Amino acid sequence: MSGKIPRRVVVIGAGGHAKVVIEALWATGHNEIVGLIDPAPAKPSILGVPVLGGDEILAELRGQGILAAVVGIGDNASRERIGNRLLEMDFLLPALVHPSAQISPSAKIEEGAVVMAAAVVGTETSIARLAIVNTGAILDHDNLIGIAAHIGPGCSLSGNVHVGDRTLVGVGSAVRPGIRIGSDSIIGAGSAVVADVPDRAVVGGVPARLLTRSRHL
Repeated sequence: MSGKIPRRVVVIGAGGHAKVVIEALWATGHNEIVGLIDPAPAKPSILGVPVLGGDEILAELRGQGILAAVVGIGDNASRERIGNRLLEMDFLLPALVHPSAQISPSAKIEEGAVVMAAAVVGTETSIARLAIVNTGAILDHDNLIGIAAHIGPGCSLSGNVHVGDRTLVGVGSAVRPGIRIGSDSIIGAGSAVVADVPDRAVVGGVPARLLTRSRHL
């Protein structure tokens, strides 16, 4: 797991996911959020945290000594792209873990990943960079969560589940042990995944079945 979050941090995004990131930072006792970065914000501030501008000011902030950023963007592909750009600019992307989450001491949480309130991350589970484990999700032992994947609120993943890069597992879904879910796929809300899912697939239902192929890459 990444180390302590630097004192001054900027949040990328000013939408719904950014709100949850802000409150997760506050819950850790982190009270010096410099501001939000969003090129087209709906509001000038979120939860009292000001929007500073768009991506064009990132270099200026880095020059002012802002070392760390948390990417508060829900779209998986966008979160990965922006996270990679921040790394190229020498920003730190610390992992953010809500203090109410339960994390196994043998779990691995990589840079830029976010684990939200009341989530459970089990024994030797690995969460790759920029992934989201959302509110109340349960990941049992030996799960592998790919780069910029998103495990939605209230999901339950049994042991040895592999989720590919940029894949979304929708809210309230359940995945049986040993399942492999490919990259760039979407698991519809409330699904029961009992068979492997290929790359770029959209599945849903109980049991989950193939609905279409995803267009996103």
